[in-house]
Amino acid sequence: MKMDLKNQRRMAAELLGCGENRVWIDPNRSEDVADAITRADIRTAIASGSIKAVPKTGISKGRTRHNQAQRRKGRQRGPGSRKGRAGARTPRKSAWIQTIRPIRATLRELRDEGKIPRNVYREFYMKAKGGMFKSRAHVLSHLKAEGHLQEEQ
Repeated sequence: MKMDLKNQRRMAAELLGCGENRVWIDPNRSEDVADAITRADIRTAIASGSIKAVPKTGISKGRTRHNQAQRRKGRQRGPGSRKGRAGARTPRKSAWIQTIRPIRATLRELRDEGKIPRNVYREFYMKAKGGMFKSRAHVLSHLKAEGHLQEEQ
């Protein structure tokens, strides 16, 4: 017959500073524990090893490490895994900076080398500012199409 050790378990939990579920009572000495009705009795049972606190179980990081390794390879990054808008992952401002800086650098370079005059530089600079070009190659193709830049042989 199983004994009701609810009260002993509750007191032991308080004394051990853990939850009732983590209190382990030795099944071979359950009669001794059943006789322990005061807190002092429970203390002696803890000292004798009849009652112990089960160690806390940790959370394994194995799955997390595996998933991180997969993400480093580029897996698990599809549209189904994304939360938020596209602008949440790469802000629109950062994307714009990555586009505009090389374009402006190219225009500056062409102007300083004397390949385009200042007025053409200014015109294309303003067009770039307005978002007309999507890359350096796009700017160069426009400059060539409008006859401002000669094809290199």
